[in-house]
Amino acid sequence: MVKIAFYTITGQTQRFINKTGLDAHRIEDAHRIEDAHPQYQMNDKYILILPSYQDFMMDSVVDFLTYKDNKENLLGLIGCGNRNFNDLFAQTAKKISVTLHVPILYLLELSGNSTDVKNVRQIVKEARKKERGAQKDLPVQNPSLSNISFLSDFRQKNE
Repeated sequence: MVKIAFYTITGQTQRFINKTGLDAHRIEDAHRIEDAHPQYQMNDKYILILPSYQDFMMDSVVDFLTYKDNKENLLGLIGCGNRNFNDLFAQTAKKISVTLHVPILYLLELSGNSTDVKNVRQIVKEARKKERGAQKDLPVQNPSLSNISFLSDFRQKNE
């Protein structure tokens, strides 16, 4: 079964997850939560939902991605952000997409609206069908990936 993982500091991404009603694993922020452990093995294929933060705020996500086979099980990304920031909108998803060669499945603004909820639920449903062999490919958004830099501190652990 395809799972969901997400990361949040401000709570916007958590609010979106709550709206979807989907069961999801929250990547703990080791810098903000005492005794947090971002190393969590997903064990199955999953979709990662990420807000837009600066690279130095993404250490827990990097730790999560490089833990055991999480990088290999990542099916795609859903990026969140504020469109007012132009090229920085959904920058984290864009950077990870380029770095790990993983598709961006959807982009949404802030904590999403009812259309975003419907669309993400459909993406998850289609991903689960694909895993069962009932569908060939997931629909992929093709955001402009120009003018982005790679995660400056992305660590290639456990290759």
